[in-house]
Amino acid sequence: MQYDLVVVGAGPYGLSIASHAAAAGLNLRVFGRPMASWRDHMPRGMFLKSEPWASNLSDPGGRWRLDVYCAEHGLTARHAEPIPVEAFAAYGLWFARHAVPELDERMVTRVAPGPHGFTVVTEDGEVLHARAVALAVGVMPFVEVPAALRGLHPALVTHSSHHSDLDRFRDSDVTVIGGGQAALETAALLAEQGTRVRVLARADGLRWNDVPPPLERPLWQNIRSPHSGLGPGWRNWFYSERPGLFRHLPEQTRQRIAATALGPAGAWWVRDRVEGTVELLPGHEVISAAAVPGGVRLDTMSRKGVLRTLETEHVIAATGFRARCDRLGLLSGDLRGTLATLPDGSPAVRRDFESSQPGLFLAGLVTASGFGPAMRFVQGATFTAAALVRGVRRRLGKTPMGGTIPVPGGSSRGWSSSPVRR
Repeated sequence: MQYDLVVVGAGPYGLSIASHAAAAGLNLRVFGRPMASWRDHMPRGMFLKSEPWASNLSDPGGRWRLDVYCAEHGLTARHAEPIPVEAFAAYGLWFARHAVPELDERMVTRVAPGPHGFTVVTEDGEVLHARAVALAVGVMPFVEVPAALRGLHPALVTHSSHHSDLDRFRDSDVTVIGGGQAALETAALLAEQGTRVRVLARADGLRWNDVPPPLERPLWQNIRSPHSGLGPGWRNWFYSERPGLFRHLPEQTRQRIAATALGPAGAWWVRDRVEGTVELLPGHEVISAAAVPGGVRLDTMSRKGVLRTLETEHVIAATGFRARCDRLGLLSGDLRGTLATLPDGSPAVRRDFESSQPGLFLAGLVTASGFGPAMRFVQGATFTAAALVRGVRRRLGKTPMGGTIPVPGGSSRGWSSSPVRR
């Protein structure tokens, strides 16, 4: 049997794509542990940074929103009140039960070119065939750790996404590297359980997001600085609400914005839990690290060139993710090697999220250089799911009523004129 579409990944993007694909009548399979990143790679006690109204998974009818889930389960989903990560993960499972066909929790280990499309192999060796594949693999394949720390044993250095439980660090000494939300909230949780913790960041000073303005406010304030899923202001509104237009910006501009917009900053509700409680060392970069008895020695350099050495029992690198084609390890080598890429190493995608390999669609962080910062957040799932499924239908030659149509221009349809590298 050959499926119309196999969705690989069951986080917010994968589940949203699957919901739209099912509603479109596609013969579909969905693989992955639902909401795995949220359930397995975030410590208990963390909160969702985005607003509840900007954290909906997407179904075509808009029925299965976060506020509906919260109302059914006696929870609140109010503006400027952060949602616990555990509640958001549970919402994703609820969404999957209501809006997605049967979900197969096995992992996919390989996607390769196959007869009339692709061959998909599961972790237990089952082989499936699909005319199209949508990769919605989230952020975990793209974990980024500073070069100075990469050679050290995982007992000494981990990434912030490697922890669903921080209890092992009680009464220990931990250094957190990074200046963003993951670093600062991890440090707050560590301090609150009795861990001796410091935050070391390259930036000269830490940045904190302001308390968001109220949703209901005078018209002139909304015109001056509109609300959006990525925060107030016209620039954030453009990134959030117009990813299709963002794609038409010059390539260098897109990549610069994707890399720098909404940069490292802590949520307003974490600030009081960090300042005065956690040792803060901004303006320092790790230049070398070595294992020593009892932990790790870090050699750092300040912006002014001042060297400093400190010892710690464990380092948590809250240093984000870097989406590159060469980290998509589940793609066969020949398939991965043929993908057109942008200068930052991320894959080039068409207006409908199709890669240069006909029938292979990509979603989430890996598309941020094409469609903007919204692709780094749940906010981007709504636009992605609708556009991607339209693209799959075009690729398969299906009309909304299930007939067939020709695809003008073949595989070149929808490509930007911007040059890409292979």
